[in-house]
Amino acid sequence: MDGNFVEIRELIADRQFGLDLKLIGPPKGLGEKICDARVHKLGLALTGISVPLHSDRIQIIGQTENTYLRSLSPERLAEIAGILCDHRIRCLVITRSQRIPGEFSKPLESAGVVLLRTRIESEVFMERITSFLEERLAPRHSIHGVLVDVLGVGVLIIGPGGIGKSECALDLVQRGHRLVADDLVDLVRYGKTAIGRSSPVIKHHMEIRGLGIINIQDLFGIAAVRDRKRVEMVIELVEWKAGIQIDSLGLDEDGYTILGVSLPHVKLPVLPGKNLSAIVEVAARNHLLKLKGHYSAREFQKKLIRQIAATGRVIPLIKEEVE
Repeated sequence: MDGNFVEIRELIADRQFGLDLKLIGPPKGLGEKICDARVHKLGLALTGISVPLHSDRIQIIGQTENTYLRSLSPERLAEIAGILCDHRIRCLVITRSQRIPGEFSKPLESAGVVLLRTRIESEVFMERITSFLEERLAPRHSIHGVLVDVLGVGVLIIGPGGIGKSECALDLVQRGHRLVADDLVDLVRYGKTAIGRSSPVIKHHMEIRGLGIINIQDLFGIAAVRDRKRVEMVIELVEWKAGIQIDSLGLDEDGYTILGVSLPHVKLPVLPGKNLSAIVEVAARNHLLKLKGHYSAREFQKKLIRQIAATGRVIPLIKEEVE
């Protein structure tokens, strides 16, 4: 999972996902690392049937498994426990506040397997622990920029320092859009989606040069901010220079890759007097149109080709480059 891990002690400390875990033994393995978001209900492994057991996954014993264990002899319980120890499992969770036979638990404790108990039933616990692990083990990356929710589209604005990213975002907030993060955007990948959020320290704050740090929620209200947003497009602000190549028609659809997720990428040259926030808003609207299958640039190109075919000439519609 891209080198990410969760220590077992973090499962016990959870207060967000409602895992409700308590340690029953032993404490020496709390620093062991879980690296796989998938969990495994022991089931067939307890019957002696050979199934793959991964040491970096959490193993679960539910009511059915415990009922089966209680039907076995002490010798068989010790044998099964030995098999689990041979697989070097690190953490075993018993659901529904059940108590497992001592002949089974003691060999595990001696081998350093951390035993946890929760009062939650197996199905609900597996759903919660999977959500917890997916959240904590997801690939992460931080990028300097501003993330804004524009008409429901998560727009990540990037560019060199001092080019006007925060000022553009502030103008967008004044136009009724919502700030997610300013200056540093923390990104997490879930499947094929990149989710952006603000660092907790600077959450809902923005730095405006000459003005300082401002609190967007205090100034504009709770509707002007949101905690997280899926990144759907990247707009890069670039300094205008003579000879710079900028796509005038919008036919070239560049991609910008974040955490392995390819996103639409638009470069906007920055010029004095240019209303960047209005252009960003239009870019978001155009993105929504593309999602519905309407590509203005392609439709314009087709119209241009038909005109050339019909008249043998074309009316110049492309703006000349700024000198």
